[in-house]
Amino acid sequence: MEDRLEQYRRDGVIRVEGLLGQEQLAEIRTALERYTRETLPGLPQQDFVMEKDGLSVRNLWRMEHYDPFFKILSQREDILELIAPLVNGRPVCKGVETFNKPAKAGSGVPPHQDNAYFCSAPPDVLTLWIAIDPVTETNGPVCYLKGSHTNGTQPHKKSGVAGNSMGLASSLPKAEYEEFCGTLNPGDALLHHCETIHWSAPNKTENSRCGLLMVYRGEHTENDPVLKEAYES
Repeated sequence: MEDRLEQYRRDGVIRVEGLLGQEQLAEIRTALERYTRETLPGLPQQDFVMEKDGLSVRNLWRMEHYDPFFKILSQREDILELIAPLVNGRPVCKGVETFNKPAKAGSGVPPHQDNAYFCSAPPDVLTLWIAIDPVTETNGPVCYLKGSHTNGTQPHKKSGVAGNSMGLASSLPKAEYEEFCGTLNPGDALLHHCETIHWSAPNKTENSRCGLLMVYRGEHTENDPVLKEAYES
């Protein structure tokens, strides 16, 4: 675990292979299908995003508020034990959500840092990104700049992308950092710091790429009023 913690602190992103087994994945797939079929039609507009085709789901937000399965999942003891050292305290789940990349319809995500949205101080917040489908080099993997979390939350601007309304205000500083793209097998996971710069390309392949995300903060974190004002302006 110490090696994992050191890597996370250095790179701001780590891969965890085999976090979930096949039986657990099957349960999650069933729950996602049920949620999309039964819960999505009654959700308020702010709790989901559709792709431009109007048919494919891009994002589902705050799922733990609408389905006890996802609330219970977010409180699994093994997951909390994994998260706690990385957020420097007791983990508190901020939300359970999906980032879908439907086959041929999945849109891209602009380069950004999550803390431009989370506005947390200290920035002891991370996202656990679990692959439900295979994530390949061509169907929209999340790419990161290792170590970019060490320079704080950078200025952002409106992106015009539904579901990812903020993007870096400056050009992507690829020359300064090593790039890492998170290819995954189903059940593998990525954990990334809220200030690690990341993005993903559209999915133009025949293979869907669904990720289930759980965001955790350290219990000690608070809202940063400066970041909050920048986000809301």
